[in-house]
Amino acid sequence: MHTLSVSALNEQIKTLLESSFNHIFVEGELSRITFHNSGHIYFTLKDSSSTLKAVMFKGNASKLRFELKEGLKVILDGAITLYKPRGEYQINCFNIQPSGQGALALAYEQLKQKLSSQGYFDPNSKKQLPRFPKKIAIITSATGAALQDMLRVANSRYRLLDIAIYDVLVQGENAATNIARAIQLSDAKNYDILVIGRGGGSMEDLWAFNEEIVADAVFRAKTPIVSAVGHEIDWVISDFVADLRAPTPSAAMQMVLPDTNELYQYLDSLSSQFIQIVSQKIFAKKQELSHMMSSYSQHSIEKKIIQKNAEIKQLKESFSQTVSYKLQNFSKEFSHVQVRFPHAINSIINLKQNQVLNLQKMLESNNPKFKTKRGFAQISQNSRVIDLSALQVDDIFDAQNDEISISSKVIKKTLLKE
Repeated sequence: MHTLSVSALNEQIKTLLESSFNHIFVEGELSRITFHNSGHIYFTLKDSSSTLKAVMFKGNASKLRFELKEGLKVILDGAITLYKPRGEYQINCFNIQPSGQGALALAYEQLKQKLSSQGYFDPNSKKQLPRFPKKIAIITSATGAALQDMLRVANSRYRLLDIAIYDVLVQGENAATNIARAIQLSDAKNYDILVIGRGGGSMEDLWAFNEEIVADAVFRAKTPIVSAVGHEIDWVISDFVADLRAPTPSAAMQMVLPDTNELYQYLDSLSSQFIQIVSQKIFAKKQELSHMMSSYSQHSIEKKIIQKNAEIKQLKESFSQTVSYKLQNFSKEFSHVQVRFPHAINSIINLKQNQVLNLQKMLESNNPKFKTKRGFAQISQNSRVIDLSALQVDDIFDAQNDEISISSKVIKKTLLKE
């Protein structure tokens, strides 16, 4: 009886498995996916009743176009290997394709959904392109027909333009990195517009413009970017991220550059509008000036002086008439006064003479020196003549005649008649 050790049996099984299943295609769903720090990917492939362990080493994993996700149905291209220390077998994956669709199509949709959720396609983040750019940069292959088409259109439409060309790879393994680097370099040089693009091709040919590194560079650029990749039916990720998508490279130049002939027509239109507006302004100002001159002539200093002179003349005439009227009235009154004045004067003199005579008589009648009756004197108090009966006991009074005045005091008052 021939007995095998565990190691010997595993070795024979390893040789048998790896020689019998050295290149196989297996379909199933992905499960328990682990992305190791080393770059290797470990996962399980399963169907409704069985599971199979699988590994994809770093070299092959770096070539994947799409992201492995739980439950995704795929087709593995690989070989069976046995890990002899544990007696476990697994499939070593060389390549993985989505079941039912291409890897590129799936990668495209996955990246599109990812960037959309991050706001890369938000219309509010789109930058406005200048209407009259002075200098632009074209990022494309310097040997491609797309560049010649763009230069031809630019030369025919708008020659007042400085164009810088950044020669990059537009397909192949390093194309995406090359394009992203050119975007970063040109964005730092204050161009008015950046145009990235290439001519038509298959999805694989255009794939560099579907890479996330290019989308990041477009989204983070400060300069407005136009994506002009392939033909009108071709849509790449950079089309969604860019500020403007052009259906073809030559169409990009038509969209971002003004047409010189159209500019000439526009300038002619502006000139006509300008002449019309200026003419209207001049006419309006003439009307305004005419109105101002008319208003000035009505309210000018000269007009006011003439008005004031007329008023002065009218005042003089009025004053002259008033004075003449007053003089006439005064002359009449003066004549009347001349007639009445002597009579009035004589009447006044006679009246005053009579008043003087009466005063003299009163003076003589009240003068003590004319009172010659012996034993009588005039009684006064505080320089005022009073009657003797008005005095009271202790009153001080004056008694005087025409020769002497005596100050006296009432000691006793006796009534002689009841």
